[in-house]
Amino acid sequence: MRARPLERWAPVLLAFAVVILWQVLVQGFAIPEFLFPSPWEIARNMAQFSGPLLSAAWGTFWVTMVGFALAIVVGVLLGFLIGSSRLCYAALYPLMVGFNAVPKAAIVPILVVWFGIGSGPGILTAFLISFFPIMVNIATGLATLEPELEDVLRVLGARRFDVLMKVGLPRSMPYFYGSLKVAITLAFVGTVLAEMTAGDAGIGNLIQTAGSQQRMSLAFAGLVTISAMAMAMYELFSALEKHTTGWAHRGSGAH
Repeated sequence: MRARPLERWAPVLLAFAVVILWQVLVQGFAIPEFLFPSPWEIARNMAQFSGPLLSAAWGTFWVTMVGFALAIVVGVLLGFLIGSSRLCYAALYPLMVGFNAVPKAAIVPILVVWFGIGSGPGILTAFLISFFPIMVNIATGLATLEPELEDVLRVLGARRFDVLMKVGLPRSMPYFYGSLKVAITLAFVGTVLAEMTAGDAGIGNLIQTAGSQQRMSLAFAGLVTISAMAMAMYELFSALEKHTTGWAHRGSGAH
């Protein structure tokens, strides 16, 4: 019980220590701002350009959420299909692995040709880069259902669909939430990547513009903003996981 407050504040304490060390090193070695800005300069730029940063952050956020929502829908459907059928697993899984291996940076220029400059490439890149972890985890949760349990349920009169819906899907929920926490960070990466390549707004466009002008403090302020959004969504999914799948983490309180 005594360790819980320390565990809760450990990320904050570590981040504070890293920031202090960062500031000391930059000042101690007199590193120029245009090469590697100090936390103080980054914070000053965040305050000075709070309006443009918030506007860019909102643009990146809604594009990411649209792409992420599509990734959840497609990932869950494909994961259910692959995990519930050996034939679909054998046919689709290798193709999905091959598709996921394609660098998404190479796809962005193609998306620009198809959909033009704007939010379209960002939404699709966020979707393409984040649906795979969701699909894999749902498929894994269903495919690893114990054969003995399935046999018992079949003897009791349950159909294959009943077993998947009433046992397989609930059992897959910890896998699902684990995949969401990974996929949401990837979705932000995909959006920023598209914005830096083909965007006319958003954090990625802001970072690209600031970097081309050698305004590293503003560019780092954009990086901090995108990191804060990703961490906030991660914590949201962690809270949902604890409230909806507490049965899967019942041993965590013993530490």
